[in-house]
Amino acid sequence: MYKIREIKTKAEQSETMVQEICRDIKKLDFAKKHITTTITALHRLTMLVSAVEQLQVMASKRQYKEASAQLEAVNQLCSHFEAYRDIPKITELREKFKNIKQILKSHVFSDFSSLGTGKESEETNLLQQLSDACLVVDALEPSVREELVNNFCSRELTSYEQIFEGAELAKLDKTERRYAWIKRRMRTNEEIWKIFPTPWHVPYRLCIQFCKKTRKQLEDIHNNQKEKPDVGTLLLALQRTLEFEDELAEKFGGGTRGREIGNEIEEIGRGENTSQSASDIRKKYEKKLGAHQQSSTEERDKDLSVPGAGFNFRGIISSCFEPHLNVYTELEEKTLMENLEKLVQEETWDIEEGSQNNVLSSSMQLFLIIKRSLKRCSALTKNQTLFNLFKVFQRILKAYATKLFARLPKGGTGIVAAATGMDGQIKTSDRDERVICYIVNSAEYCHQTSGELAESVSKIIDSQFADGVDMSEVQDEFSAVITKALVTLVHGLETKFDAEMAAMTRVLWGTLESVGDQSEYVNGINMILASSIPILGSLLSPIYFQFFLDKLASSLGPRFYANIFKCKQISETGAQQMLLDTQAVKTILLEIPSLGHQTSRAASYSKFVSREMSKAEALLKVILSPIDSVADTYRALLPEGTPMEFQRILELKGLKKADQQSILEDFNKHGPGITQPSIPPPAAPPIPLPTAPTVALISNPASAGLIASRDDVLTRAAALGRGAATTGFKRFLALTEAAKDRKDGPFRKLFNA
Repeated sequence: MYKIREIKTKAEQSETMVQEICRDIKKLDFAKKHITTTITALHRLTMLVSAVEQLQVMASKRQYKEASAQLEAVNQLCSHFEAYRDIPKITELREKFKNIKQILKSHVFSDFSSLGTGKESEETNLLQQLSDACLVVDALEPSVREELVNNFCSRELTSYEQIFEGAELAKLDKTERRYAWIKRRMRTNEEIWKIFPTPWHVPYRLCIQFCKKTRKQLEDIHNNQKEKPDVGTLLLALQRTLEFEDELAEKFGGGTRGREIGNEIEEIGRGENTSQSASDIRKKYEKKLGAHQQSSTEERDKDLSVPGAGFNFRGIISSCFEPHLNVYTELEEKTLMENLEKLVQEETWDIEEGSQNNVLSSSMQLFLIIKRSLKRCSALTKNQTLFNLFKVFQRILKAYATKLFARLPKGGTGIVAAATGMDGQIKTSDRDERVICYIVNSAEYCHQTSGELAESVSKIIDSQFADGVDMSEVQDEFSAVITKALVTLVHGLETKFDAEMAAMTRVLWGTLESVGDQSEYVNGINMILASSIPILGSLLSPIYFQFFLDKLASSLGPRFYANIFKCKQISETGAQQMLLDTQAVKTILLEIPSLGHQTSRAASYSKFVSREMSKAEALLKVILSPIDSVADTYRALLPEGTPMEFQRILELKGLKKADQQSILEDFNKHGPGITQPSIPPPAAPPIPLPTAPTVALISNPASAGLIASRDDVLTRAAALGRGAATTGFKRFLALTEAAKDRKDGPFRKLFNA
């Protein structure tokens, strides 16, 4: 412990000794630091004073190259004296430096005022002097450069304003001369303007000011016009303006918008149908991806090559034309409508041999014309005018749908048709049937292509209008044409069956002695279908052929059923022959899908045909049943039957009125069979069906109750096979008589309403 205390004492003594030794050294160190700082400051002050004096001499002698370097030096020296701003000598020097910069600025601006006056050709060293002056401007504040460039651009465009504000050149047809003037000016002065440093972008700034002044002058020209401008002059001026904007965009940085628009328009009408292979679709999207990547690369290159030049020249002038392009859309609509009329007049309503899509040439030609119109407009504008033109396209396509609708065969009208019983019936020849199929295919093509047109326009048009681009109304029009055409096709075949149905009622079924082969009227039905169905199957697409079959089956089945009641008396042998005929007709109907070479949905169709024709078979089985069990058989096989229908069956069996009375009383006493819910036909394809025919059937249900006689009911039931849209409506009139006497049931509600 003693040794430790002794060591501690010696350490404290040593520390005290070191502090006494270093006390003088620290004082000397601070003194050296202060002297060094003072010497450096005085040296820099001397340099600053000398540099300011030299700069003053250079400024007075316009020695711009040397002055620019001297300015940099003085700026650096002044930065060292920021802490000494309050010292009078420093304040004096800074003020003097500020005055010298002002003198340099005035000299530079004065020298630049002679640029463009012709002095540069007389004084060979003027351009070099001005080039050196630019170095001085860069050394001064950035605001000086902005002011100099703006003054230069304004001075260059003064003569432009004076020339084109005059009455002679202040016209739309002189627009092209404006752009020729600035291009000539830039070409002539290209060498002279090289005195400006590249980062200044003087030609770029000059073009921006030129575009703004040109836009203002063109707006004044548009607003001062008292009459509508000539469309040709207006479009030519707009076209030249767009070309000039594209040139500027390409020169100072642009994109690939034009190419993308062209690609989008070319896709219209091609359709991405099932015939495209996977490789074709892949190539298409790889092409789109490549174009997008190229556009991104060009955008990056533009930012690197032109720093700060992010101005978009496209639309800077041409947008002033937009409010005045109504005359253009009116002309396009007139031209399109004339072309439509011409196409329809020249339409042969036939397809060339070798054609794969069975579409009318007028449909494809119409969309080619629309594509050309869209190309023209998209090259001019992508704003309100393009949207207005899209509305024109909608009207044109609706007009074409009306033309297709009008070409469909119509039913007979007038006194002659009414007198011959042909009122409302549609007669179709083999050529008419082909034309109807071509109309269905053309309407389907227009439905699909109009959707592609809307999609392409929505990609091209300005984003604020994209939501309003919709073709659903037009597509509904073509869907209505398809539906009407297919229903017309069914009605045409029904009319062909009229002769066979009449022949069926003329057969003496009551005196038939033996059952033989199928009757002649069945052969007639078979011949009609055999001549029409293969053609229809080859021309219609599967979905529409299936729709046609469903409608045909839902018409022919109930019509055949009702036609049995139109016969006179049916003996047992006659009923057996008719049952054989019914099974033959059923077989013929079941073979229709294979006859048309389209069996994709044959199973559902076969089930529906069997159900419809089984009612006729059931009716004939009732006629074949013994007298004592006819009522029970009728109730079992036809539970939806009516007393009037049952009475007609008794008449067909040849019973006299007196014999019928007891059977009818027994039938009415027990009541008809329990009404079973009718099974709807198989689902039709998703086609919006027109509602007019259905409304016509039920618009006045109370009037159905006014049918007084049995013959009226049967006649209406037979005719219903030609005009109704569904099986339920085909039974409607046949059931209304019974409904009046029923206390309940769905049809009773019609009479209680």
